[in-house]
Amino acid sequence: MGASRRLLLLSTSRTSGTSYLEHASEQIDWLLPEKGTRIAFVPFAAVRFSYDDYEAMVVGGFSDHEVVSVHRFDDPVSVILDAEAIAVGGGNTFKLVHDLHHFGLMDAIRARALSGIPFVGWSAGANVSSPRLCTTNDMPIMEPASFKTLGLIRAQINPHYLDAHPEGHMGETREERILEFTIMNPQSPVIGLREGAMLKVDGPVMTLEGRTGARLFHGESDPQEIDPGSDVSFLL
Repeated sequence: MGASRRLLLLSTSRTSGTSYLEHASEQIDWLLPEKGTRIAFVPFAAVRFSYDDYEAMVVGGFSDHEVVSVHRFDDPVSVILDAEAIAVGGGNTFKLVHDLHHFGLMDAIRARALSGIPFVGWSAGANVSSPRLCTTNDMPIMEPASFKTLGLIRAQINPHYLDAHPEGHMGETREERILEFTIMNPQSPVIGLREGAMLKVDGPVMTLEGRTGARLFHGESDPQEIDPGSDVSFLL
């Protein structure tokens, strides 16, 4: 599936002490080596700020390229079909998935990404590269037509993965919530990306990039640590 895929899937848009997308600048240069690439940006995960404001932030993050937000067009699918690259931003995953289905973007983005057009997503935008939205951290503020997402990789992504269990917190940890998912869905591996971690997909090869590691969950097996630089192509 998608032997020509070129994907960059980030846990977050920024890390402590870095500007917007700066921590992934090396990988973005790999993904978009030619300056002036026309990027179709999908802002629909935004809830607490406007799409215009979101577009402005992303323009700053891709300063060497041309960013065109799909919200400015009556036919957003046509923007995806004409673009040279696709970027899907973070925010609320339920809102994002609702709108991707509503505007008919899910199939268009999937087809173009699997055909080899560069795709970058962060937070919710990385989450939707999975087969389903089920491993998001977000509240279901909207009900999408389907939980089905892009399915650009086989594994489920959990962005912003945290190991911490705050003192006095009596609820489930992130690990326990993901284990619930893998017990009920034993054929669906989940990779928890810590802040600063990202997945780089170059055709049939996927590697864990960035400054931090990740945690892999699969069925009822014990969780496994993955270090930066590791080949995780088995999750494709």
